[in-house]
Amino acid sequence: MGSERVGAAARGLGIEVELVERPAADSLEAAAALLGIEPTSIVKSLVVARSDGTFLFALVPGDRQIAWAKLRAAVGVNKLRLPSADEALAATGYERGTITPLGSSTAWPVYADERISGRVALGAGAHGMSAFVDAAALLTALDATVADITN
Repeated sequence: MGSERVGAAARGLGIEVELVERPAADSLEAAAALLGIEPTSIVKSLVVARSDGTFLFALVPGDRQIAWAKLRAAVGVNKLRLPSADEALAATGYERGTITPLGSSTAWPVYADERISGRVALGAGAHGMSAFVDAAALLTALDATVADITN
């Protein structure tokens, strides 16, 4: 199961993770309410495709969106795109809605928005699960490039 991969990956990186079951939600705001946190404390893990066939993770606070020009500048490329659901699954081993860099089938580079801080929830590799982690520990363990990449 994907959440077991997440837990094992977190332990391997030396970070504490709390895996929490949650009911399905129809919006990010509803998910935040179910978890008892603010939408800013949910981190969206987005898989982004480069033109050379490789990928990266963009970690984005729940209340923000990728600013494509800022992300391209941080990565140092002219083209980036969101892959199809099948491409994202092949690149990470996780379905959309469960994606996380923790336990990904390939350890793609991680770019994180500079606003991510404190205790955050992100995908846990399985539907109906969230992973709570300390943002600073996560970003350090993943050797994330931290920059202003959102609007």
